Amino acid sequence: MASSNNAAAGGAGAVYGMGFIGAVVWNWQQAETFWGYPWGVIESFFWPGFLVWELFRGMSAIAGG
Repeated sequence: MASSNNAAAGGAGAVYGMGFIGAVVWNWQQAETFWGYPWGVIESFFWPGFLVWELFRGMSAIAGG
């Protein structure tokens, strides 16, 4: 019987889903115009990419690059 590691993938999906819901709530509260609401949902979907981008940008500034 082969061992499967699908449980780890399911856990990561749950964490991403909770983060997505939290980001939607946060961005929804920050919206001030009609188009701010749809943009907030789109931004919430891609929040991990924005987070990593800002992390790398900050690391670059610290390194002096």
